[in-house]
Amino acid sequence: MAFSLPSAQLVETVAADALTHGFTMMFADKHPHAGGPDHYAAYLEDQAGFEVELVAAPAPGEN
Repeated sequence: MAFSLPSAQLVETVAADALTHGFTMMFADKHPHAGGPDHYAAYLEDQAGFEVELVAAPAPGEN
């Protein structure tokens, strides 16, 4: 499941909170650009294998 968040700051805030609730960071060595240099995201997985992608929406004019 993927969620678009309005900023990189919010991606980091939500990801940090998820880590306190049993999620682990996928691709931690490439965070926050595991999806490529122009893609700011956190990839998370829980113990059951449920995966979540938190994506920062590009700032106006960045597309």
